[in-house]
Amino acid sequence: MVEFTVPEVDYTRYTNRQLAAVPLAVLVVALLVIAGWYVATGAPVNQGIEFTGGTEIQVAVDAPPAQAEEQIQQAFSVEPESIRSVPTESTYIVTFQSDDGSSVNPSMLEQQAEDAGFEIRAISSVSPSFGGDTQTLALGGVVAAFLGMSLLVFAMFRTFVPSIAVVISAFSDIVIPLAMMNVLGIELSLGTVAALLMLIGYSVDSDILLNNHVLRRSGDFYESTYRAMRTGVTMTLTSIAAMIVMTVTATIFGIQLLAAIGTVLVFGLAVDLMNTYMLNLSLLRWYKYEGVAR
Repeated sequence: MVEFTVPEVDYTRYTNRQLAAVPLAVLVVALLVIAGWYVATGAPVNQGIEFTGGTEIQVAVDAPPAQAEEQIQQAFSVEPESIRSVPTESTYIVTFQSDDGSSVNPSMLEQQAEDAGFEIRAISSVSPSFGGDTQTLALGGVVAAFLGMSLLVFAMFRTFVPSIAVVISAFSDIVIPLAMMNVLGIELSLGTVAALLMLIGYSVDSDILLNNHVLRRSGDFYESTYRAMRTGVTMTLTSIAAMIVMTVTATIFGIQLLAAIGTVLVFGLAVDLMNTYMLNLSLLRWYKYEGVAR
């Protein structure tokens, strides 16, 4: 049986500014990426057809991969947004997005696929208006979850610095994965929105665990921190390992949605380790020794 031991970090070697500098710098870079993406594309992150509207058609093409993609490009009068292969089934998922608000005619695409000699495995379509409503509901759910989490944290600790430390960490845990989605070409979909909601839960869990050990349990600051790390780091690394396995498996079998969710969660959980045990901890130590709690 493999035993995992969390190393005890000597935090006395680092000042609060040094601990907070790295996560804050990463957060600033992430915000710049999102802002630049918004200026360039009109949206902070690329959106899937669930939010913009469009059509997704799954076809089987009897040709080598390079030739198959070329045949798919030539078969349709509308340029595909993306063409993804499913290796285990020798099929291709072709996405047509309605970015300009106009709808793509599924019947026309189906007819063109049949004329090209493709075998149609599945076809689904979302209207631009329905996609816009779905986007509003999904993003509204994320905002409501974040605000509810913030109110709950302030009600639990009733002091500004420990509470704002949790909120900032949770905010960073969402923003940095969003920036990574832009860099890696992962679209915002209902699945990735669910992953972001999960990250809020993971973030609050690890941050509240640290705050409770430091502020409400016996022992000095560093002893309490290490007790929290033994549980929190082990829990997060176990989740990261599980998400990596899911991502690799989903990629091999061509399950794009699960691969996207797993990738977002892997990056988000890694960011959560940084924010919890560097940014949050630096604010807690300042509060404990230099702030109003002194």
